Amino acid sequence: MSEHHKLDYVELPATNIEASKAFFTAAFGWIFVDYGPDYCCTSGQPIEVGFSRSEQCAKTGTGSALAVLFTTDIAATEKAVVDAGGVVVKPVFEFPGGRRFQFEDPSGNEFAVWAE
Repeated sequence: MSEHHKLDYVELPATNIEASKAFFTAAFGWIFVDYGPDYCCTSGQPIEVGFSRSEQCAKTGTGSALAVLFTTDIAATEKAVVDAGGVVVKPVFEFPGGRRFQFEDPSGNEFAVWAE
């Protein structure tokens, strides 16, 4: 597959960048690079994620796109999200093709996790 025009980067708001970094590190093992006090991004992900300090958050109810992560063990990932301080807003449910749940990070951004 060509790299040309592929989705390469996702940027999200964060009301508390330090809390967001701590959450994603604990829940998913993500590593971050800081670019000043108001911006950071992941390092080593297939699609990098940046967080910019903001008082807003990304939620599907307000028209935001939904970032969806894949897991091979949805129960373990849901537990990791909760243990790291995430809030499950839609418990695991089935959909054509698999199962998923949705959660909010410490900044209130909504994400989903799916499994086959």
